[in-house]
Amino acid sequence: MAALKKYLKKKKYIPIPLTLTATHHLELDASINGVNGRFILDTGASNSCVGLDKIENFHLISKESEVKAAGAGATNMETQLSTKNVLKIGNWKQKKSKIILFDLSHINEALITHEALPVDGIIGADVLQKGRAIIDYKTATLYLKKKK
Repeated sequence: MAALKKYLKKKKYIPIPLTLTATHHLELDASINGVNGRFILDTGASNSCVGLDKIENFHLISKESEVKAAGAGATNMETQLSTKNVLKIGNWKQKKSKIILFDLSHINEALITHEALPVDGIIGADVLQKGRAIIDYKTATLYLKKKK
């Protein structure tokens, strides 16, 4: 795997460590608008999300959204939308990041039940696509392509 790391470094990818939780989720640290948080990496989530209870914490300006959220056993959940946020994961940064806000309490309750720590949100496929993500499961590392 050293060859992969070396190759990706040449291609200007930034390594970001992932943590495998007790629930077998991949977790990472990221910041939104300069505030650090804990996030689940979810390749199946179409958008990155933050819990409604974290709006003030991450200095988010939100507006009502027509979109309904579904996932992790819950459906038809009300959402809000926050745009023009700065998302930073390791040394990778995305300005004007769009974040969906909805109630993550059911997810955090499930995590706590399985003796894992609650999360502030989810990093979804929107970020993974923009970052041209590569996940190395063997070394628990996420690679995101550095912006030019």
